[in-house]
Amino acid sequence: MPVATLRRRQTGVQGTFGTLELPGMVLTTAEPPWRRNKRGLSCIPPGSYRCVWRHSPRFGSVYHVEDVPGRSAILIHPGNLAGDAEVGLDTHSQGCILIGERFGLIRNSAGVMQRAVLVSRPAARTLAAAMRCEPFILEVT
Repeated sequence: MPVATLRRRQTGVQGTFGTLELPGMVLTTAEPPWRRNKRGLSCIPPGSYRCVWRHSPRFGSVYHVEDVPGRSAILIHPGNLAGDAEVGLDTHSQGCILIGERFGLIRNSAGVMQRAVLVSRPAARTLAAAMRCEPFILEVT
């Protein structure tokens, strides 16, 4: 089974930012900050997870990250912002992994520039094509 590595590079109230490394390509990621694996507010713990292609009522066909301790419905899906909702920053993630082609800034609902991943929908299509919508192992470090 193919392996993809999510390397977390930086974390703070604006989110946890990293890279998703696949054979021959690197995509950018954003997740909520670590909040002790709190459902809907935290990134997932480091570890090895099986990802399968499934239909989400909200996002369509996306990868589902299986067997996350104490969590369910963790997806890899398009989105831009992953700020800490508890301090009032915008987020498009309730614990999921957002995927993009590069990092940048987006003006949030309060008019403040917030760190983000950009070109998200094409990145999700790139991931699906690279993995051929087949299961893979996600190593989160």
